[in-house]
Amino acid sequence: MTATHPGPAAFGLSRSARDVTGKIARLRTVEAGHGPTTLLLHDRLSSALEWDDVFDDLAGSGRVVAVDLPGHGASEKPARRLFSYGFDAFSESIADVIATLGPARVNVIGRGLGALVALTLAATHSALVDNLVLIAPDVFQPPRHWPARAALWPVVGSVFYKQVVGRGLFVQQLRDAPGGSNGDNLARSMAQFAYFDTPEAREAAHATLVSTRDTRPVIARLGRVSARTLVVCGRLDRRVPLLDARRLARELPRGELEVLECGHSPAEELPAALSALIRGFLHAAGSPSPARAR
Repeated sequence: MTATHPGPAAFGLSRSARDVTGKIARLRTVEAGHGPTTLLLHDRLSSALEWDDVFDDLAGSGRVVAVDLPGHGASEKPARRLFSYGFDAFSESIADVIATLGPARVNVIGRGLGALVALTLAATHSALVDNLVLIAPDVFQPPRHWPARAALWPVVGSVFYKQVVGRGLFVQQLRDAPGGSNGDNLARSMAQFAYFDTPEAREAAHATLVSTRDTRPVIARLGRVSARTLVVCGRLDRRVPLLDARRLARELPRGELEVLECGHSPAEELPAALSALIRGFLHAAGSPSPARAR
């Protein structure tokens, strides 16, 4: 099933949504543009909606594909016995998506969980990844805000996510003001909550938080990431300290660091600055058609 949404007239773009059936789960993708392919991977408790403010700008320079990870957004929410909701499982699902796109190699941009999935993909499927952009990558300190900690409580944690987390708490966690992950876009936060507020999605959210609490497998593979990598950190980010971002850039074989004056989600707080930063990075990496279309 395909839905088309008009993009900005300056680019003459349209977004098309389609489902990709992988080995385990069906994933929803939204794409626009032509040229070098860039994948966008979102954070926990989120979906491809978080990229809305940069999507069209990036698609003016190439093909952009935003993916809802399994258990999130409009993608399938498999039962835990079928899908582990760990870094490797997410990575393999993205490799399935890439196999349907045509080009052998793609650029991958991820935030939070999406950044760790991107790192796992680059370490285990290096032939698929050209360049990486890691935004707010919580590699050394996985989520520590109290709802995430609550997910780890024995027995109670599952009940908490299935029955207790309501609209207000969910939106509060997304926005996390000041310098929060969703700025003042309450409407988008509510759309994210609508995706979350089903039994299957709540179960998947809990499974994701539990299965990705240990980031040591990602850390152990950092030396295997051969792709040129840009680490982007918000100076006001209360979840990913700047010191951790600097450490990650140092430990990656081809890591670079850029700091923006924002919080946990630059794509929603400083979309123009982030888009320019990404386009400049890909331009320097040698991607064709680097400049914004005019």
